[in-house]
Amino acid sequence: MKKSIIIVVLLCGVLAQAQNKKWTLLECVNYALENNISVKQSELDIETAKLNKKDAFGNFLPTLNASSTLSWSIGLNQDPVTFDAINSTTRNLNGGISSSVDIYGGLSNVNQLRRSNLQILSSQYQLDNMKDNISLNVANAFVQILFNKEQLKVTLAQQEVTKQDISRTKELVDAGSLPRGDLFEIQATLASQEQLVVNAENAILLSKISLAQLLLLKDYENFDISDFDYDVPPTNILNETVQSIFEKAKEARYDLKIAKNNNEIAEYDVKIAKARLQPSLTGSYSFSSNYFTSQLFDTPNFETQISDNKSHNFFLSLNIPIFNGFSVSNNVKRAKVNLEKSRFQLEQTELDLETNVYQAFNDTKGALKAYEAAQKTLIAREEAFNYSQERYTVGLLNSFDFNQSKNSFEAAQSEVIRTKYDYIFKLKVLEFYFGLPITDLN
Repeated sequence: MKKSIIIVVLLCGVLAQAQNKKWTLLECVNYALENNISVKQSELDIETAKLNKKDAFGNFLPTLNASSTLSWSIGLNQDPVTFDAINSTTRNLNGGISSSVDIYGGLSNVNQLRRSNLQILSSQYQLDNMKDNISLNVANAFVQILFNKEQLKVTLAQQEVTKQDISRTKELVDAGSLPRGDLFEIQATLASQEQLVVNAENAILLSKISLAQLLLLKDYENFDISDFDYDVPPTNILNETVQSIFEKAKEARYDLKIAKNNNEIAEYDVKIAKARLQPSLTGSYSFSSNYFTSQLFDTPNFETQISDNKSHNFFLSLNIPIFNGFSVSNNVKRAKVNLEKSRFQLEQTELDLETNVYQAFNDTKGALKAYEAAQKTLIAREEAFNYSQERYTVGLLNSFDFNQSKNSFEAAQSEVIRTKYDYIFKLKVLEFYFGLPITDLN
């Protein structure tokens, strides 16, 4: 009984700990990479590419096959001695082994093996690129939750200020210093803020669900991220030139590596196709023997026949392609077309990367300026609100103008939060192009 109680208590503790878990960005990214279905499929693509390499390596090895045939014949047969037609029942056992090896095939096997190595590398690049994109998506969803949480904090703080204003306004109305309409105006503001709180809470819930879905988690209600207070991280990335960031991006970004790798694969496809235009030479060897019995006459025993009937055969086969319905030449032309397409794709990918880096650099600078401007605006709006509040308290400002000042102050608070997290994410994207990990927001 005591053991059962202990087990139940331990299970409850584990469950409570699981429910209270606060996910960090690094944990979210790692979990997404470990459980994402597309990542698992891409990992299987690497295994397939490795098997293709084994196939390419196997083309260098000789083939070896064994065969055996046992036959019965009842009725008219040929006497193996006199070659006369006779009625008899005979049995015939044939067996042998054969082997062949490609001696020369226009270096097709060599190029196929090199191509298979590039294909493995391409599959790995595809996987790494997918992981980078997943990390970006997770970070974006994570930052969205942080923004929504900060927005809720500001909205709740604004609501508390409004409640205090209602208390002060009620005292002034009761004292006859302010008309009752001012009280109704502020009460209406409080009702609007209550709706904003509900909207902010819903925004948090939806953003949590969005991130949980990226992680393939089902327990949306208990999922939450770390409540750590994220400040704007220090960085020197904006001191770099755009060109230096672009040069680093060319080394770090997998989409460009994929395009370069695909271009090399296309070059080997041309070589493999051209190999079909060249003569090919194959060497072969076979060994065979047989055993024969008939009910009409005595035949030597099994060992004697196998020894006497053995045969060794050696072959050299030269194949010279002359005309194959244009299929070989068309395959060469088709491979050359694909090579040109891959070159254009490589050039376009590099141009796109350069555009994205310049865009990310300008976006980050713009986001920083917007954040700094929002901070200055907030300071000015806060001073204006405090001044308006003092005047309103002593009856020197009507409720309409007071609410206008308050709304401007609240909008400035929200704008600081929006520009803060917009800058943080864009900064991390720019650092990402520079080869820095995106799993840390500090």
